[in-house]
Amino acid sequence: MYRVRAYRRAAQALRDAGPARVRALADQDRLQDLPQVGRTTAALAAEVLASGGKPGLLLELEGAAEPVAAGGEALMEFIRGDCHLHSDWSDGQSPVDLMARTARDDIGHEWAVLTDHSPRLTVANGLSPERLREQLELVAKLNEELAPFRLLTGIEVDILEDGTLDQEPELLAQLDVVVASVHSKLRMEAPAMTERMVRAIANPHMDVLGHCTGRLVEGGRGKRPPSTFDAAIVFEACRQFDVAVEINSRPERQDPPEELLRMAVDTGCLFSLDTDAHAPGQLDWQPYGAARAVACGVDPARVVTTWPVAELLAWTGAVGLRAPLA
Repeated sequence: MYRVRAYRRAAQALRDAGPARVRALADQDRLQDLPQVGRTTAALAAEVLASGGKPGLLLELEGAAEPVAAGGEALMEFIRGDCHLHSDWSDGQSPVDLMARTARDDIGHEWAVLTDHSPRLTVANGLSPERLREQLELVAKLNEELAPFRLLTGIEVDILEDGTLDQEPELLAQLDVVVASVHSKLRMEAPAMTERMVRAIANPHMDVLGHCTGRLVEGGRGKRPPSTFDAAIVFEACRQFDVAVEINSRPERQDPPEELLRMAVDTGCLFSLDTDAHAPGQLDWQPYGAARAVACGVDPARVVTTWPVAELLAWTGAVGLRAPLA
């Protein structure tokens, strides 16, 4: 589990508070009042105070033979957020609040983007415009409690067969980050799929191209071959319209395949290293994608999930300047 940065920040907050205040807060079960100290780190600190020794979780971590995914450690040091996660408002397993607090407290993110599904994906309980507006209100209230962490508003919007995006344009314009993905008709002929994807990429509201091939390589849903499209054209469109190619970290997706990831690197694309998490325990899957990114030569500076939130929002908000780049 990749939680080193979160533990470091919490440890610094505890040091800054000093032994007397830490003891007083622990006695009142209020260690989470300290910045950067969440449920897990508060429990660890309380265990140390009670036992005078190392907590069991740290001993367990010290005994682990390997990290969750080797090879991406250097890139993970730069990661600040995650552009793709789901809640129980669509097909996720947990409330928005729990997903956000886990990203902040256990993973150590500075920000994350809530991207529940859009209306057409009924099997995933996609959000109607009315439900999405309700969710925006929820996120605004939650951010008052989570600051300085920021839960950004977003959506994983379906790319429809004609290349349009499955949500009201005015509502998409209000969101901080729009991830767009193909979820239907995955076996379209390559020319039609290419045109479909390029039309979506040219939409000024789109920020990230999600799991571009739609493949499944393992897991309970079985295997599914990648969609076929002209990757050179699609990635050049991403470059020209300043849309990031997602490096999807889900073990069953590993999308894009390495040969396509290398092509996107050579094309000069931006990337978004995401978990596509549907439960809190999946939020630490980024190292899987990071290992693949490093193996394919991805520059950390071109990964939008390494950017501070202000830089990310400046990028996603510049819709009038992003169609197309030189």
